[in-house]
Amino acid sequence: MRADGKNLIGHAGVVLLRKVVDRVGLATALSAALPKGTGPGWRDRGVALVQLACAIVLGATNILQAEHLQYHWRALFPRPVSDSTLRRALEAIDGPVLARVERVRAAIRHVVWTLLALRPGGFPWISVCGRELTGWYVLDLDATIVTCTSAKEGAEGTFKGSFGHMPLGAWVANTRECVAMLLRPGNAPPNDVADHKTVLAAALRQLPLPLWSKLLIRIDGAAFSHEILDHLQSLTTSRRRVRWVTGWAINATDEQAIALLPDKVWTAALRQDGEVHKIKGPDGDMVSYQVAELTGIRDLTGWPTGMRLIVRRVKPSRRDAKKLTAFEKRTGWRYQITATNIPAHQGLSSVPGSGQVWFVDALYRDHAEVEDRVKAIKRVGLGLLPSKSWQFNAAWVLAATIAADLDAWTRLLLPHDEPELAAAEPETIRMKLYHLPARLTSHVRRRTLHLDRTWPWATAFTTAWQRAHQLPALS
Repeated sequence: MRADGKNLIGHAGVVLLRKVVDRVGLATALSAALPKGTGPGWRDRGVALVQLACAIVLGATNILQAEHLQYHWRALFPRPVSDSTLRRALEAIDGPVLARVERVRAAIRHVVWTLLALRPGGFPWISVCGRELTGWYVLDLDATIVTCTSAKEGAEGTFKGSFGHMPLGAWVANTRECVAMLLRPGNAPPNDVADHKTVLAAALRQLPLPLWSKLLIRIDGAAFSHEILDHLQSLTTSRRRVRWVTGWAINATDEQAIALLPDKVWTAALRQDGEVHKIKGPDGDMVSYQVAELTGIRDLTGWPTGMRLIVRRVKPSRRDAKKLTAFEKRTGWRYQITATNIPAHQGLSSVPGSGQVWFVDALYRDHAEVEDRVKAIKRVGLGLLPSKSWQFNAAWVLAATIAADLDAWTRLLLPHDEPELAAAEPETIRMKLYHLPARLTSHVRRRTLHLDRTWPWATAFTTAWQRAHQLPALS
């Protein structure tokens, strides 16, 4: 064994990330937004932040790892950014700088969405029960717990008994981008109205929505409150139609209304593929989930105008036995309620049958995909906050969201027709695409990156590189 290799690249996939950065103009825009360094030999902080984002995509969980990872592609990018320079770049991100960076992200997102509309297949629209929500931009909100073992600023005990922080984020279901992330203390309430307003406002500033746009917002039941529903209702303007679906906390009044529902109004719930949703009951028989409209029975005085309640019931499992209420034990069903302002007769425009109770129920349950987005971003930088400083950790969260967006843009623009790559987990796409070893050669002023010809995804890599070159250069 000899450690004497030259021009070896440990993570060749970084060229795809950097090519996307260059084509959409992210590095140039960030350089204009971040403050300039001082002194001789200062480094461009926009490039430093891009290098950090690339390292986070490839698996870096702190500043030192980000510096070390850059030595894996030093033959391609000869000047790695040191950990001290990366730290100074993050420490320079205060309130005004953060606002400028967010405006830059919104401008670059507009460029990316334009490129998505021009690609084969156009902009990605989500599907529910086999129906494509054409023209609808879907925004999912969710909070997560980032645990820690030391006394960092803002680290508190959480409602789940752990210790750490509880950031609140917003994701675009169409593109899987993380458009907003608010760092919060660990004891922040899940249904804090001010925090949800802040995240929603930041997310809406990020979305390059066209005039007369249609937006669907989905939030789980942990964030349920009267004020949040009122705020969601107020987001509709003369140029933007907003529909929303949220969870609903069941109380005794709701159970009294459910008891009045006759058996004939219950209909089978559907899975995302359009088939009847069934589960094995306590007796071993297959029992279908059932849904019904509760709007006409439950008194909704004081709630948003046009709000509907959809109730869902299922035979409880052994795991649910300890959490059942007296009403649920008596009826033998476990109940969940969804609140929405989607009209029963009109539904979502251009989506047939979207006002039916089974569709609203499936639309809300499709929100569970945001859990995959949460898991993904926790594997792309958010799983560990690297500093005791609140300001530094907030800047790291920003770098993690930029990294998550860069990963999403690379998948959307390059291997978008490779399902196993476009929708792969972070560890999977790193193994198949990003962490490929390669050898760099030079001849007549032309550099060539050589991949292993037997690697199963070598063709996907070279195709992605060709598509990256075909993107219009906006830097």
